[in-house]
Amino acid sequence: MTDLLPSELDCLVERGPVSAMVLIAERSVTDLDGPAALQLGRDVRRLLDSALAEETIRTAWVGSTDHVFDPCKEDVGPRAWLKKIKAAWLSAEFRCAPRFVPPAADPVTDDTLRAAVVRAMGGVVADLTLADEAGQQFNSLPQTGLVPALEQVVVHVCADLGYRLFLRAMKAYYVAVDASSRDAFVALGRQFGYPDPLVEEGLNQR
Repeated sequence: MTDLLPSELDCLVERGPVSAMVLIAERSVTDLDGPAALQLGRDVRRLLDSALAEETIRTAWVGSTDHVFDPCKEDVGPRAWLKKIKAAWLSAEFRCAPRFVPPAADPVTDDTLRAAVVRAMGGVVADLTLADEAGQQFNSLPQTGLVPALEQVVVHVCADLGYRLFLRAMKAYYVAVDASSRDAFVALGRQFGYPDPLVEEGLNQR
């Protein structure tokens, strides 16, 4: 929330999460560096191309953003919402570069990496589940279990995307991790090419 522009915060409050995410998708093209801007498009297409159930997509994405960007608050289905984000992102890319060619979604499907992410999640599954259940008490639109949804993304969509959503959920719920878990998260992040601060920043380290 703190990294949203005033116009995006206003849009989130006045018009809802779907319209706000469209603005964020458009801004990502001009305000982020090339690889980061392309990542949003890849992530959206990875989910759209998957066979995941609508509710699983919603739970994994929304549960990783502390329920702020829930399309169901506007009676929009998760896939319809992702299509809006994709269209906004593509339009912004084409405005910047009319000959832009979207890169392949290129999901990470390596079984070793998938297993490594599931193992990393396993060490904190109880704490994250409890945090999610506590958060659901204040959610007017309850979701299915967050951890199983994240595991579905890892195993059936993309290990990279699933791991990043998991890290976002850990930070959104402020789940405490010890030094050993933190180091394991960082080491796994390096296998995906993440800089250490991307993993460590925002983690609740006890």
